[in-house]
Amino acid sequence: MGGLLRELRKAAGYRSVDGAAAVVGAPSSRQTIYAYERGGLTPSLVQFLDLVEFYVLQAPHLDGAKPHDDLRAQGIAAVTRVLTLPLYHVAAAQDLVARMQPGVRKKR
Repeated sequence: MGGLLRELRKAAGYRSVDGAAAVVGAPSSRQTIYAYERGGLTPSLVQFLDLVEFYVLQAPHLDGAKPHDDLRAQGIAAVTRVLTLPLYHVAAAQDLVARMQPGVRKKR
């Protein structure tokens, strides 16, 4: 997960966490972003989504940033990937919803 955030930050043109965290409206502090990127802390799903939205849609894209469409595609890929991780239990929740559907019977 840290790698996904690091790659998004760099794709937005921010070579360092310091530069990204200094932007007005950054959703996390420098220390927190470092911890996420290095794997010392795991962001909640909301925190992860906030950072992705910040890098892709809110932060000014600096020189060296990927084209907007490429950055958006990378953001979509990052969110899609995270939703499949067991950490956030999204797949388990979807499985539970599928099993609870009316009219669905367990095979014997």
